[in-house]
Amino acid sequence: MQKFLNKIICGDCIEVLGKIDEPFADLIFADPPFNIGYKYDKYHDKVKSKNYVAWTKDWMTACKKVLKPHGSFYIAIGDDYAANVKIIADELGLFMRNWIIWHYTFGQQTKNKFARSHTHIFYFANDKKNFTFNDYAVRVPSDRQLIYNDKRANPAGKLPDDVWNRFSRVCGTFKERAGWHPCQMPESLLKRIIAVSSNPGDCVLDPFSGSGTTAAAACQQGRNYVGVEISQEYVGNTNKRLAKLKKRRCGNLSLKPAELSELKRLLSDMNIPAKKIAMNQNLSELFTNQFAVRMNNQKRYSTEEIVTALEDLAY
Repeated sequence: MQKFLNKIICGDCIEVLGKIDEPFADLIFADPPFNIGYKYDKYHDKVKSKNYVAWTKDWMTACKKVLKPHGSFYIAIGDDYAANVKIIADELGLFMRNWIIWHYTFGQQTKNKFARSHTHIFYFANDKKNFTFNDYAVRVPSDRQLIYNDKRANPAGKLPDDVWNRFSRVCGTFKERAGWHPCQMPESLLKRIIAVSSNPGDCVLDPFSGSGTTAAAACQQGRNYVGVEISQEYVGNTNKRLAKLKKRRCGNLSLKPAELSELKRLLSDMNIPAKKIAMNQNLSELFTNQFAVRMNNQKRYSTEEIVTALEDLAY
């Protein structure tokens, strides 16, 4: 398995994973085609319903086989086949921990029904009691802290709800947009999943690598990755994306790249401009404390250090 580590493999995920004899993935994130008519480079996303369901069971089975006993398995899927995914997961012996709704802006506009503005994200565990869930890595300040200054508030913040509405779809005008894949996931969403359900050095598998967002997020957070992608063109473009990412530096900031990545993620989760936090003493102290929680209190951070980093981002 070592030869596949931190690589994007060109091939069909059912065939590729079927040749691997032992579990290697600590975390799997899958964003398969939804069978709604998109035309990808090497796949036209429109087949008969019964064939799609059978194929879904095949790739989920292949993924389950390589998932470690303590591993977690996230699946993004649309309305049409969400129920099928849940039933298949039950049959495979996976345990559902959350049925997450990703509610996004820039929804898909329709002419004769309500506009679609959400995707289902199933969160399964291989073992009901043995799994990784780093709550500290995703906690955010509560309203008790931010608004009411309530002393009863948990100083570690609160866990996010199971409706995620902080992550917009990656639209064509966004800087993050790779431009060569029609359905790109936002890095910030993947970073939340990777932070909470894996540890540094763990292996994250994406059986439908696509634009390479899972690998990019894993790389930034100190995880190993394995991506499987049927399109050679997408593999080549993803490798270019990853090579560019690995050359990035964090300028004059005192924070390491992994810390900077986490700071940006917390900023996104709190949905407060960096400039506003940097200019408000109470907010900056609260942000610094929450950032330390996110980093599992492994290091002391001064408010001045974090404000400097925020100012660098803001200006």
